[in-house]
Amino acid sequence: MSSSTVKPTSYPAIKNAPLLGLAEGSGSFSNLHLAVLLVVIPYVIKSWVPLVSYGGFKTYLFVAALTGVPITLAYWTLMSTYGGRINQKVQLPGKDIETYITIKDAELKALYHGKEKIPIQVFHDAYFDGKIDVNGDVLDILEQRYDWARFNFTYELFKYVITVFIPEVVVHSQEQDQEQVQGHYDRGDDFYSWFLGPRMIYTSGIIGDPDVEETLEELQDNKLAAVCEKLDLQPEDRYLDIGCGWGTLVTYAAKNYHCDSTGVTLSKNQAAFARERIATNGLSADRARILCHDYREIPTGTTYNKISCLEMAEHVGVRRYSQFLSQMYNLLDDDGLFVFQVAGFRQTWQFEDLIWGLFMNKYVFPGADASCSLGWVVTKLEQAGFEMKNIDVLGVHYSATLFRWYKNWLSNKEAVLAKYGEKWFRTWAYFLASATIASRQGSASVFQITMHKNLNAFHRVKLIKNHHSIHVPLAKEPSLVI
Repeated sequence: MSSSTVKPTSYPAIKNAPLLGLAEGSGSFSNLHLAVLLVVIPYVIKSWVPLVSYGGFKTYLFVAALTGVPITLAYWTLMSTYGGRINQKVQLPGKDIETYITIKDAELKALYHGKEKIPIQVFHDAYFDGKIDVNGDVLDILEQRYDWARFNFTYELFKYVITVFIPEVVVHSQEQDQEQVQGHYDRGDDFYSWFLGPRMIYTSGIIGDPDVEETLEELQDNKLAAVCEKLDLQPEDRYLDIGCGWGTLVTYAAKNYHCDSTGVTLSKNQAAFARERIATNGLSADRARILCHDYREIPTGTTYNKISCLEMAEHVGVRRYSQFLSQMYNLLDDDGLFVFQVAGFRQTWQFEDLIWGLFMNKYVFPGADASCSLGWVVTKLEQAGFEMKNIDVLGVHYSATLFRWYKNWLSNKEAVLAKYGEKWFRTWAYFLASATIASRQGSASVFQITMHKNLNAFHRVKLIKNHHSIHVPLAKEPSLVI
């Protein structure tokens, strides 16, 4: 099947991919094959190596334990390096690597030239350090990445997984969370304003009309309204926003829906900014407030009838995810509503997805290891006692948001360079560009889930009026089937 069966789009709402940007990567991996190797290879070694061949089952277990990690690393390396693309519907032009990037480092240039593709991890690390330049706009060059880059696991990636990623997943202490969040979000409000714009919202917006090029502010206003409407906010409501960022949603809810609004953030900078925003909008402290502490420090017994948590749960960590959701359950009144927005990855992943996720964990969101598939998230929510009312997948909406962040970041290049330097500018340009692609093509996505407690006494019928996705506007009166 030729590339003629794959058609690019031309919607004003997003950064549309060129034809080459629609190429599929490699997802060649089998848990079954790996399991067989982990069982068979130790058996072969025990059978043929004189030193261990006379031992029994305990010796076999010893050999299996000794060889497990090397076998796994070797399998991942081979499959990511030599596994074929999912399909060949988009044909790669096969241009020389010099068409896309300029390698200034002599050692790298000796390794990667002509048709020899560079591992994407090697590329982005060298790009951040100024050893490689891109021949044009970094987003446009990344759109064509499969013609010049390989998405294989490297020594540096394995080293990071073993020495940093896995230990952080296992520990994920409150002190670790506080250090990582404050180190990230207290970098400086100017840093974030250079791409977030005046709304200072660090979560996905929502496209209102794909045929219109809405501004970043319009995308975010669409999201603010959607969350508040899904929560069915009323003046008598007690509303809590966990991970409130710079307080825009808390302020918006209190100002437009007149509910009692509380935001929680670990970041001192965010808390100070949010309090000023609340005051600037004429809201009193008894109507809207910001608490600067960990979500685990919310007093036991405190409850709210409306709760939102937008793209904060990724920082909770896989190990503590169930505990976090149990706390959310206890914070919510029995008749309350909960809007939960979380970033995640597709379950049928490609190697590009995993390598990009490790890049994000290392350079952008340290400690954010709970970006999982939608199925995993829903299972955890149901196990915590929640019932799903509505699920919206916002990946392409996030792509639109990220593209506007990317353009804002580039437009503020001189200010970024003056305060933070070339490496920070390049790192975040790469992040915003690669994330624009990842969320558009499905590697990563955002799930906005509306839910309530799964109790017999919950009046589900009351939710029909604001269950907007089932109220389908008809372009014309349909012809009924008789």
